[in-house]
Amino acid sequence: MFKTTVTPRFGDIDGLKHANNIAIAIWFEQARNPVFRLFTPDLDLSYEKWKLIMARTEYNYVGEMFYGSDVDIITYISKIGNSSFTVTQEAWQNDKIGAIGRSTIVHYDFINKKSVPVPDDIRKELEEHLQEESDSCK
Repeated sequence: MFKTTVTPRFGDIDGLKHANNIAIAIWFEQARNPVFRLFTPDLDLSYEKWKLIMARTEYNYVGEMFYGSDVDIITYISKIGNSSFTVTQEAWQNDKIGAIGRSTIVHYDFINKKSVPVPDDIRKELEEHLQEESDSCK
């Protein structure tokens, strides 16, 4: 499990004084960086080095989040397949869950344009962060 703390910016807040749904997607993207580093430690986005492609994302907005208090993003792996895995994320503010996100990420060879199996050494690292989704996510 990884934990990233985000401080909502003024521009992250919408007219109803809630965290904007796009801001939450950006916070989740930022909090996936530790997972990305398992595959590309320096996060080099060059065509030859980057090894992941996003296949699916979904977000459930289950509570309110506001300006003025930090948000903790909890990130973990909830499923590992042959060439893909699911990252589940939870956004918590003031001990209340505000959003849940799931991303299906594929280990991908951009040069040959095809998915490839997750290497055993990286699979072991992913397994260290493997956990069932919490009850708040179901």
